[in-house]
Amino acid sequence: MRAMVSLARMYGRGPVPLSEVATDSAVPPAYLEQLLGPLRKAGLVSTTRGAHGGYELARAPQDVRVGEVYRVMEGPIAPMSCVSEDGDDEDLCPMIDGCATRLVWLKVRDSIAEALDSTTLADLLKQAHRHVSLPVG
Repeated sequence: MRAMVSLARMYGRGPVPLSEVATDSAVPPAYLEQLLGPLRKAGLVSTTRGAHGGYELARAPQDVRVGEVYRVMEGPIAPMSCVSEDGDDEDLCPMIDGCATRLVWLKVRDSIAEALDSTTLADLLKQAHRHVSLPVG
């Protein structure tokens, strides 16, 4: 997520070298390269090869939801496997019908999804800017 915020901060500058994104996001370059692959395949990041190549957001920061990034990197939101967004794991638990705790896990999942899906990369940049510009004292 830090790398995506860095790319959002640099949005509009054109492709940014991996080393610059790594420095800005404090993510080691080799690891960052692994992270950016799935984000590129998902259409959230684009790459340009060559001397002036690098990485950039495929869409404007206000058009990229944190939930999109999360799901690419982590998969469906699932505080417990029986309430995964993709619904594939519901058969794992024989107690799912009539489970006394499932309701709370569904609420947790939906709350997490709402928080992630209602926040954009631009929102994160604004929030970071507010924290940096707060007076100390």
